Amino acid sequence: MPLNIVLIEPEIPNNTGNIGRLALASGSNLHLVKPFGFEINDTRLKRAGLDYWPHVNITYYDSIADFFEINSDKKMAFLSSHGTKDHWNIPFEDDLFLIFGKESVGLPKSITEKNADKLFKIPLYSPHIRSLNLANAVGIVVYEGLKNISHSR
Repeated sequence: MPLNIVLIEPEIPNNTGNIGRLALASGSNLHLVKPFGFEINDTRLKRAGLDYWPHVNITYYDSIADFFEINSDKKMAFLSSHGTKDHWNIPFEDDLFLIFGKESVGLPKSITEKNADKLFKIPLYSPHIRSLNLANAVGIVVYEGLKNISHSR
């Protein structure tokens, strides 16, 4: 599968459900890192994921440390409003891990500081907005990645 979508401690079930549907549509893997701000059997998650949820390729992790230990050899790009490079500069390739933080605060500072050279943002052109909805942000980045990967073949 071309890309891996990683949600670090997602808080809103509707976003996670929509991102699960996006993962399936884009042929991506979904990685969910606990703790979650909801129960995985939450009806809002299932409603947003519709009847697609059972078909999504999902890997669950008990903690951030667990995720990084298991995937230490993987290529990663980190998405944050604090990034200095725009998302279209991500070096997209098959099996790249796209790391997104929780809705309320984004990625932990420890992750952004340690990975500053791999930290990207989606540009915002209005001073009246701090960030995009997580599901929208994931959609923008994943399909930019698919476009780049398909053009490089």
